[in-house]
Parts: sequence; C-alpha cells; structure tokens
Amino acid sequence: MFVPAGLYPARAERRHLGQIARAGADLFEIGLAHHDAGLDGPVIQAAYRRTLSRGHVLGRALRAVEHAAGLRPTVVMTYWDPVSRHGPEHLARLLADAGAVGAMVVDLPDDQAERWQDAAHDAHLSTPRLVPRHVADTGLAAVAAGASGWLYAPASTAPTGYRGPLDVPALADFTTRLRAVSPLPVVSGVGISTPALAERIAPLVDAVVIGTPIVRALMTAPAQAPALTAAFAQALNPYATTETRA
Repeated sequence: MFVPAGLYPARAERRHLGQIARAGADLFEIGLAHHDAGLDGPVIQAAYRRTLSRGHVLGRALRAVEHAAGLRPTVVMTYWDPVSRHGPEHLARLLADAGAVGAMVVDLPDDQAERWQDAAHDAHLSTPRLVPRHVADTGLAAVAAGASGWLYAPASTAPTGYRGPLDVPALADFTTRLRAVSPLPVVSGVGISTPALAERIAPLVDAVVIGTPIVRALMTAPAQAPALTAAFAQALNPYATTETRA
C-alpha cells in the first residue's frame, strides 16, 4: 500500500499504518512529499500539500519509514528534486538507516541514474524503476539494467488517481516486453481504483500497489482505510487467510 508520510501526527500515523498492515497489506510504499508531484493526481497532491504545510518533511518521512519498516517491508517513493536537494548519498543512507529496503525515484533523470544507483547500492537499498509504457524496446533494456528490486509498470498512462477503464491487453503486452529484457519482478499500480480492477490486473504482474483509494480514505475518513485495504487484499489473493498482498 502507498501511504504519504506525515499526513497525520506521529501517533495517529503509527495507528493508521498498523491498521493497514493488519488488514492485509504486506508491503508499504511511503511517499516523500513534494510540491511538484507531476505524475500524481489531485488526491495525492492534496495529501502532499497537507504534509508540506506541517513542515519538517524529511524528519516526518523518516519516522514514518521507521515505523512502517517494523511492520512490513518498506520502500520509499520520491521525486528527484528532494533527492537532489538532500544529496543522493546522504538521503540514501538516511532511508536505509530508517529501515527502508528500497527507494524508487519516479522521475529519475537519465543523466543522474548512475549516481543514484551507486548511492543506493552503497546504502544497500534496492532501486525499483518506474517504466513508462511509451519507452521503446531499444530503451527498455537500458532502464531495466539500472533497476533492482522490481520494475514498476503503471496500469494506466494517466496520473495517479485515474478512475476510468484500463487497457488490460496493453498492460499485458507491456509486462511481456519487460519480462523479455529483465528477470526482475513486475509490479503495477496507477489507475487500479477498485478491488475488481485489482483482481483483473493481479494475474499479469507479480504484485500490485494500491495508492489513491487508500490515500483518499486517509484524507477524508481514515476509519474506513482498514476495510478498504482488506477488500483490495482479498481481491488480490482470495485464498489467503492471513498475510495478503495489496
């Protein structure tokens, strides 16, 4: 599950993370707030604005990562600008010390990829890569070569929070292309707005990250987030009785 860091004060945030973990999430993707989250839709952008207004963004994020990592494997989702401002080597070490197992820079510039990969490697962080569907076959191998952990194949080409129909055959073709160039697991998210859609996407990929539906609940009715998590988890793994993936 994707959860923006710092959306609530620390005690409430710990409670929400614990509830989501117990409801069936088996991995956390913690979002580091950014003022120009161009790949995200209005719900996550609003969550980031709330977090930014509270200040101490990095400190709050590290506390969220530390708590989440005590519950489930945790990766951090960030944009390049915060990485650049804090310094790739410094930020990678901070995230690793907080317990993160990986960090995905969704808009990683090509000319900074090697530096980031080296910094993450030195800190023992995996470097999942978001791979836009428009990348040509000739470019897929280069992107995949710099990734570790997994490749992230968005289910929609729209920003996060998209609630329309998904082109499932196009996603299936894309995952086939990715698997032809890399042995890494393929993870999907973006536009998987309902448990029914999650159930359709699950056979195509190795894991699914649910973001905006959970963030929307946390923003407006946080008590509903655990039940919504459980609904997605059940759709993704209907035969599991305890730990499920979401």
